[in-house]
Amino acid sequence: MLTALSALAVATVTAVGGVTTTVIGRRQPRRPRGAERRDDFTAVTDKLSDHIARLEREAEQDRQQAEQDREQAEQDRARISAQDFALRYIAGWARSLVTYMRQQHLEPPAPPQPIPDEVRPYLHDISS
Repeated sequence: MLTALSALAVATVTAVGGVTTTVIGRRQPRRPRGAERRDDFTAVTDKLSDHIARLEREAEQDRQQAEQDREQAEQDRARISAQDFALRYIAGWARSLVTYMRQQHLEPPAPPQPIPDEVRPYLHDISS
């Protein structure tokens, strides 16, 4: 009878251990040890890939904007150069007219007074 009781005790402990293992095993999913780290790495890699793609798009837009700015600056320089040439031509023509009038013993009209301060540095040959 002692053997039967000890067998019953062993069977009970084994049954309780089996039930406990089943309950605990059901609570925690069976995943390999580094699965969380791999999932985190994948998520971070995906976010970084998206961020890098966005930065590349922004860099390309910046390059295009810089190229447009360079083209606009070149057009502005060409326009200013043409305006400078036109103003120099007009100033030279006015000087030749004044010289001609003085040779004919005529007095040229005075320039409009007062000369604005913004214009004065560019009209260096007009004394006022």
